[in-house]
Amino acid sequence: MSRIAFIGLGHMGGPMAANLLKAGHELLVFDLVASAVEQAVGQGAKAAANATEAVAHAEIVISMLPASRHVEGLYLGEAGLLPHIPAGALVIDCSTIAPAAAQKVAKAATQRGLAMLDAPVSGGTAGAAAGTLTFIVGGDEHVLERARPILAAMGKNIFHVGASGAGQVAKLCNNMALGVIMAVTGEALALGAAHGLDAKVLSQMMAVSTGRSWATEVCNPWPGVLENAPASRGYAGGFGTDLMLKDLGLAAEAAMGVGASIPLGELARNLYALNSKAGRGGLDFSSVIKLVAPDP
Repeated sequence: MSRIAFIGLGHMGGPMAANLLKAGHELLVFDLVASAVEQAVGQGAKAAANATEAVAHAEIVISMLPASRHVEGLYLGEAGLLPHIPAGALVIDCSTIAPAAAQKVAKAATQRGLAMLDAPVSGGTAGAAAGTLTFIVGGDEHVLERARPILAAMGKNIFHVGASGAGQVAKLCNNMALGVIMAVTGEALALGAAHGLDAKVLSQMMAVSTGRSWATEVCNPWPGVLENAPASRGYAGGFGTDLMLKDLGLAAEAAMGVGASIPLGELARNLYALNSKAGRGGLDFSSVIKLVAPDP
């Protein structure tokens, strides 16, 4: 079993750390939110006073943070962690950040004799809790083989998509598609309901027809269709609107970097921005349906 430093115990990181503990790994954890650390300690982890202490004797360092600036701030600069991580350790960043930021941190890690992967995830909080996440990995393939048993304790699918930063590019492609699909699924259900259709029956039909998607089967945006979906609990939990908005912004930046055209991605970005400005930034991104059906 491995000595793992886990930094970032939010909605995704907390359940991921719990699954590593279940697999028998030794975890030293840190988060700025004390209650998150306390929960991990209650599951068998040990608490570090700060991130530097967490990594001091780690064989593997895993981070799950909100944005590029947090990841760069954690690892780089005078107060960064890289000088404090033992040489030869493996660093896995599971955050969703800009590809350029992932490449920047990986380059600095390599210069210090550290192996690093960018391994953003897909599957949401339910997948994190169930240990069925999909890991989308960028970095050297031989480093991934070293990391594979650790990732397998937290996820069901592991895809190696290329060199450093490629994991982030692939994750942004996936989330851009998801954002567009969720928005149009909400519009379709709202249209059907406006004509007097039962949204649950309509969803069931779509789920076995050509409109089938994760939005119809797992995270349906219409309340009451799926008992465990965020929509059925006031859009609480799940993947926040502001997080989707962040990812769509990163996708737009990535597109500009290579001259790619993403008209639907840009439209979706505007829709989620409107949803956030309407006060639903902290709600699940499926709440975007409220732009077309205020009281679904």
